[in-house]
Amino acid sequence: MPTECTPTLFEFEAVERRAVVASFDGGDITSNAGALLLGQVDRGLGLMRRFAECFTDGRSPCLVEHQVETLVGQRIFGLALGYEDLNDHDELRKDPTFAVLAGKLTPVVRKDCEALAGKSTLNRLEHRPRRHASKYHKIDCDGARVDALLVDLFLEAHERAPREIVLDLDNTDIPLYGGQEGRFFHGHYDEYCYLPLYVFCGRHLLLARQRRANVAGSAGAVEETARIVAQIRRHWPRVHIILRADSGFANDALMGWCEETRVDYVFGLARNSRLEAALVEPLAEAKRLCIASGKPTRVFRDFQYRTIDSWSRARRVVGKAEHTLEGANPRFVVTSLKRTRIAYDARALYEDLYCARGEAENRIGEQFELFADRASSATLQANQLRLWFSAMAYVLVDTLRRVGLRHTQLADAAVATIRLKLLKLGAQVRTSVRRIYFAIASSCPNKIEFELAYLFLQRAFSSA
Repeated sequence: MPTECTPTLFEFEAVERRAVVASFDGGDITSNAGALLLGQVDRGLGLMRRFAECFTDGRSPCLVEHQVETLVGQRIFGLALGYEDLNDHDELRKDPTFAVLAGKLTPVVRKDCEALAGKSTLNRLEHRPRRHASKYHKIDCDGARVDALLVDLFLEAHERAPREIVLDLDNTDIPLYGGQEGRFFHGHYDEYCYLPLYVFCGRHLLLARQRRANVAGSAGAVEETARIVAQIRRHWPRVHIILRADSGFANDALMGWCEETRVDYVFGLARNSRLEAALVEPLAEAKRLCIASGKPTRVFRDFQYRTIDSWSRARRVVGKAEHTLEGANPRFVVTSLKRTRIAYDARALYEDLYCARGEAENRIGEQFELFADRASSATLQANQLRLWFSAMAYVLVDTLRRVGLRHTQLADAAVATIRLKLLKLGAQVRTSVRRIYFAIASSCPNKIEFELAYLFLQRAFSSA
C-alpha cells in the first residue's frame, strides 16, 4: 500500500483566535505574473527570435528539444525577473509564466523531460569547456550580429529621424574574484576587474562590449563609434551626431576621427597647470562673487587650447571657474561645437549639454540591476555573452518603461523598481483546454499601472 505523505504545515501566531498555517501545496502559483507584459514587448519587437538568429546551432535538428530561442528567452526573462543564477532554472522551468513566455507548454521531442531547459542545458549555451569542447558546445554566437541588432532596435524605436542625437560613451568596472580569462588589476578601481565599454543614446543601449582591464578607458572607441555611426547614417543620413564622454575619451585619435567624419563631440578634459592658468581671472571673479553672495558661483571662459605634444591641432575649450564655500573647483571640457547658437555658448554647453552625461551613469547602474556584473564564467567569451543577455533584458524592460509606462508614475522608475512593483506579481494559474488564466492578487497596489501598460503596449505593437 503506497504511503500517503502529508505536506508540511508551518504554524504561525494566531490572529483573532484563528490559527495561521502555511504549506507548499498551492499548486500552480507564480510570483512572476507581471512578466506577461514583457511577453508583449518581446512579441512586438521580435526580440528573442532576432537575438536567437545571431546564434549558430550545430546540434542535430531531429534531437533538439530546446530551441535556441527558448534557451536565450529563459535567460533573458530570468534576468529581468531577478534570477541571475543558472541553478534557479531547475525550478523556473516548471513556472507557468516562463512556459507562457517561451510559448511552449509541453516537451516536443522527448516526453521524459520538462518543456523548458534546466541548468545543465543552459550552461552548455554559455560555456566552452576546455576538454571535449566539440562534444558539449555546439551553439555559437555571432557578436557582429548582436552589435548590429542593438543599433537596429534603437533605430526602430523612432517613428521619424531626429534632427540631432547625443551618443554617450562610458566605461565601468566589473570586479572579478576568480581566475577569469583576461582579468587584470586596475589601479584606479584598486581591484581585479573587467572594463566594459557602453554606448547609450538617452535610455537606448547601443553597445555593451566586455574588455580586459589592461587597456585605456577609450580603447576601441574609434572602431565601435565608427561602426555605430555608419549604421545610423545609413538610415538617417542627415542626423546631427554629438559624442559625449568624460576626460578618458579626450584623445587626439577619437577627436580627429570625429572632425574628419562630421561628428561633433564634447568631452571632459583633465585639468593641468596650463589650463588652470587660463582661469586665473575668472576664478578670482567667481571667488569675489561667492564671498559677496555667500553662495557657490560659476564664471565661464571660452578659449583655444592645444597640448604640448599629444594633440595635432588647437581646439575649443570651455573652462568652468567655480568657487564654492569649500574653495575653488575648476573644470574643463573640449568640444568641436561652434558658438553658432545659444545652446552652444560656454555656460549652456557645460551645464545643459555636458553635465547631462550623468544620465548614462544611471543607465549603467541599471545594467548591474540586471546582473551585468555577474562575470563568473572562466572565459572572456562566455562573460561577453552574459553581458549581452543583460543588455537584451535591459532592452525589454526599457521598452516596457518607454512605451507602456510613459504616462504612469513608473515612467522614470529604475529597472529594480519596475521589477518589484510591476513584474513580481503573485498569481494563481488555472489551466484548461481553452485558456491559461492568471488570477493575479486582488490586493496588488499597481493594478492601474499594469492595465495602462497593457493598453499602451497593445496599441503600440498592434501592427506586429
